Amino acid sequence: MDELKTVALATLKRYFGYLDFRPLQEDIVMHAAQGKDALALMPTGGGKSICFQVPALMQPGICLVVSPLIALMKDQVDQLRNRGIKALAIHSGMRKREIDALLDNCIYGDYKFLYLSPERLKTELFIERVKQMKVNLVAVDEAHCISQWGYDFRPSYLEIVKIRELVPGVPLLALTASATLAVREDIIERLALKPGKVFVQSFARKNLSYAVRWVENKLEKAVEILHKVPGSAIVYHRTRKGTKETAQHLLQLGISATFYHAGLEQSVRTQRQQDWIQGRVRVMVATNAFGMGIDKPDVRLVMHLDLPESLEHYYQEAGRAGRDGIKAYAVLMTQEQDCQALIQRAAEAYPPEEQVKRVYQCLANHYRLAVGSAEMSSFDFDFGNFTQTYSLDMKMAYNAIKVLQEVALLLFSESVFVPSSLHFRVSQTKIYEAQIAYAKLDPLIKLLLRMYGGELFVNYVRIQESRIGQLLNLPEKEVVHMLHRLDELGLAAYMAKKDKPQVTFLTPRMDAGSLPLDRKRIGQRREQASEKAARMVAYVKNVKNCRTSLILDYFGDKNDYSCGICDTCIQTKKENALSEHQKMLESKILKTLAGGEAFSLRDLLAHCGEEVDDLSVGLLRGLEDEGVIYTGENGKIRLK
Repeated sequence: MDELKTVALATLKRYFGYLDFRPLQEDIVMHAAQGKDALALMPTGGGKSICFQVPALMQPGICLVVSPLIALMKDQVDQLRNRGIKALAIHSGMRKREIDALLDNCIYGDYKFLYLSPERLKTELFIERVKQMKVNLVAVDEAHCISQWGYDFRPSYLEIVKIRELVPGVPLLALTASATLAVREDIIERLALKPGKVFVQSFARKNLSYAVRWVENKLEKAVEILHKVPGSAIVYHRTRKGTKETAQHLLQLGISATFYHAGLEQSVRTQRQQDWIQGRVRVMVATNAFGMGIDKPDVRLVMHLDLPESLEHYYQEAGRAGRDGIKAYAVLMTQEQDCQALIQRAAEAYPPEEQVKRVYQCLANHYRLAVGSAEMSSFDFDFGNFTQTYSLDMKMAYNAIKVLQEVALLLFSESVFVPSSLHFRVSQTKIYEAQIAYAKLDPLIKLLLRMYGGELFVNYVRIQESRIGQLLNLPEKEVVHMLHRLDELGLAAYMAKKDKPQVTFLTPRMDAGSLPLDRKRIGQRREQASEKAARMVAYVKNVKNCRTSLILDYFGDKNDYSCGICDTCIQTKKENALSEHQKMLESKILKTLAGGEAFSLRDLLAHCGEEVDDLSVGLLRGLEDEGVIYTGENGKIRLK
């Protein structure tokens, strides 16, 4: 065991530069390194990825990482590559031949990590290739998605357990940042975890002060708080329009701010994210598309101007503050109409069956898909244009697409950037012959070989058309045209960049009238959504219990916890202190009057060392109402 721990620490230091593990990380790493299954619950910022990356690096073979989040997959693959670790990702939007090449690399290319979406697990292409891989660990990220009781249920996650038959004896590590007791039990059962060891890091964030503010003017209050709390901040807003307007308002008041949402160009999103991470911009105003997987430990403040859908969402988003362990603040601003709107949104989250079928039919018409076609095919998706073309209510259409995703018919990805890539499909000799046969393509081929070398013949290589255009002194459009020409000639496989939302048909296109919609299950999900909204409203309306305690209770940790730093704890402290002060003052007053002497109000309080204020006058009035003291005709106070 000591030897295994030495190897784990050496791996941690070599690849990640850390001298020791964070709390709970070491226990999970050692457990997985010994070939055992586990479920790990670690709050946002707890370092979940280390828990599967280190044990996977400690031994020969490749680790399969299942994740529903394309952006997170890409971020983790980039981070691993920057550390000199060979990693790949397969997700929606990729062509079959690119996936084919990537899977070959996993078998023969000494890769350590393959990230893939759960939908890919059931494809024949993957099933045949995974049998040939030397898999050392299966990691399931965002594992709550497998549970019908989770806030983000995905039927495709139910397929994950089948991978255990393809790689027998390989340990499985399930990870999530938030799961109630019912969700935990569901995860263990549905992933067949043996012996079902559960590691739970406390959901209590001792340095994070939660507060709810009931205000008429949220922007005014936000500015006030930003002036009081220095340092980096995130301000969450439900709408894209709201992020822009709020950021502009802050800028006008001299507060450094920018905005972020999925509708912006990828280059703009990347630049703004980097400006904020590196401290060139103080405040990021964003929709909840922002924050997942971002490693910025010194966020001092997370503010919500709108109510999140559930306490799970709120806990994850608020938890992006104070990851460095230094005191930070999570402030949620609300009004009564916000609570009513949240309850209403939850009630509308699962549209009637006929509306779901109608939206599916419109999608099939939009892409001109015949019944039985388009399985695992991805399409660019302009949501505004789609709803306008078919005269659909935007809110209803969005919710219907979410339902279609929940029943595993579609996958909807909001504006994820996939960079351009290129792979030479023929030998160097054939490429040389093409340079002679197609003189116009010769300068491009020469430059590509100079920039990327032999890697082009082995892998799909990321390329930048704009950079190639600058070096060839050609417009980017001309470069794109030439790359497409290489593809048409069968010389190269060119994957142009994608920067738009995507819709992927996970099954062959069905007849809309016979969609396999489970009314009972959809009804249950509707009830769950309403219950979660009600719990969120109860959280903001709470004025008595510690907010951290409410969150712990929500996640199944029955407790009498008191953080001492949330708004309700602080208010309780004030009331207790006030009560103690009142008791002391009452004792002084009665002691002073016990000698039988009468005092004017001002003299009595001065004798007790107190000022004439609302508290002291109120206390005297209360004692008089109780018949303990009385005021004579001369205005002087006596003991009765």
